[in-house]
Amino acid sequence: MGDAANVGDVYPSVTYDDARVAIDWLCRAFGFTQRFIVDGAEGRVEHSELTFGAAVIMVGSPKAEFRRFSPRQLGGGTQALSLYVADPDSHFETALAAGAEVVRPLQDEEYGARGYMVSDPEGHLWYFGTYRPGGYW
Repeated sequence: MGDAANVGDVYPSVTYDDARVAIDWLCRAFGFTQRFIVDGAEGRVEHSELTFGAAVIMVGSPKAEFRRFSPRQLGGGTQALSLYVADPDSHFETALAAGAEVVRPLQDEEYGARGYMVSDPEGHLWYFGTYRPGGYW
């Protein structure tokens, strides 16, 4: 990647109790690429950047002073991240093999896309499919 002009304008920041383990898992299970990590004291990840095509997410350790907690700490999440994949069937199999928990199985959606939703080991929700926003605008 390397070309900032090809990065989208929204880049979610996702909090994990064990951000280092989460980064490795996200790369293995979903196909993210680790680009940058700022380590902190006692194994913390203060900041990181992972790419998925032109998408970027930032993964870090909890920061109570900014009210940043993991879904595991809160007992649930407040959002789901949605990412485009050209081949959701293959992507689904890889995610399952890595231990993703199925929330909504792989299916053809009523709006024409194909995709699935899973949770990662700390409870974040992820949707992967052929959906791209704007089809009905």
